[in-house]
Amino acid sequence: MKKIVAVLVAVLLLVAGCTETPQTNEQPKPFTGKEMLVHFIDVGQGDSIFIESPNGKTMLVDAGVKGAGKTVVDYLTAHGVQKLDYVVATHPDADHIGGLIPVLNSISVEHFIDSGKIHTSNTYEEMLTLIHNKNIPFNVPQTGDQLELDSEVTVEVLSADENATDNNEASIVLRVAYGNISFLLTGDAGIDMEKAMLANGLDVEATILKAGHHGSNTSSSQTFVNAVSPLATILSYGQNNKYGHPHAEVIDALQNVGSEIYSTAEAGTIVVNTDGNTYKIDQSEWTGIGATSAIPTPTPTPTSKVGHVELISKDLQLEVVVVKNTGKEAVNMQGWQLVSVEGDQVFDFPNIELAPATSISITSGPDAKTGDNELQWTKRQIWLNTGDAAQLLNAKGEVVSELP
Repeated sequence: MKKIVAVLVAVLLLVAGCTETPQTNEQPKPFTGKEMLVHFIDVGQGDSIFIESPNGKTMLVDAGVKGAGKTVVDYLTAHGVQKLDYVVATHPDADHIGGLIPVLNSISVEHFIDSGKIHTSNTYEEMLTLIHNKNIPFNVPQTGDQLELDSEVTVEVLSADENATDNNEASIVLRVAYGNISFLLTGDAGIDMEKAMLANGLDVEATILKAGHHGSNTSSSQTFVNAVSPLATILSYGQNNKYGHPHAEVIDALQNVGSEIYSTAEAGTIVVNTDGNTYKIDQSEWTGIGATSAIPTPTPTPTSKVGHVELISKDLQLEVVVVKNTGKEAVNMQGWQLVSVEGDQVFDFPNIELAPATSISITSGPDAKTGDNELQWTKRQIWLNTGDAAQLLNAKGEVVSELP
């Protein structure tokens, strides 16, 4: 349903580089009547947001998983984009930065903004290598910074924490304002981050909200949604995703404040067009199609020849995944794989026999080791991403077990 909504919202501007509460006596920047377009690109279970400023400047925020990169590149190319003034990687999860690799390989980038959160995934390392090889200016922002995209547009960094213990909590949160219309782009910021922004007195009110973490109930608390008070909210998630996004608590919170809801899973790419005073969204509102509960991956019934091997546990802090043979016969694990789905990393099992009722631990991270019933994967961190699913594949490449 096409809607044009007139709003009069006072825009409070942060002083660049300052972490203090914004001054309340500043006036909104004047708008020229030219249009700003914000594209929420459909990349499935991931995020990608493309901003075209009134004066023709461009910014890309995330680009989905690596496989979605071609979709993003094709979309940008179709819109005549030959150069991106800014690219922002909100945090190093593969469903946000993976697609940036094809983008970096295809389109010139003037400035790269990164959360600074170190991750040891192959995806993150490949992205950094490309940035280095292409000599792209690289910056890690601080809370309170402003990105100089366009003189008509204010881009404020409301949260940035390269020292966060969790990838999602390192998410760069941006508030983009043009005249009286504003957008709050939250990455995968969780409820603790939302509380911190409110406690710090930051201006989170926005006309359009990009809901955190694909509509997960780990984000978008009712208190935060009340403070944002969005007229419209965009949910970026994949249809029938295994996480059950969007969660009912988030939908309830948005409906409680009267926000319109739009989703990329239903509508595909969503474009918000604004002249700084009004906005329009040329898509139908969310109906709930494709937002069912998490769909488990079917586990094939094993035969007596292969036994029954499954994932028992995944400890994100200790970086330990436990695999157990719950069948009645030994299983040779050669050719089997343990996969970090979002991190796109694979552990190949050696030629070992896993006896019935026996477990083996696959260790990673700084304390990884090989010992009795332990196999070392890598000294790098694999499971730092709290949303990263683990899959166990048999020698035929079939998924026989999965842990979210």
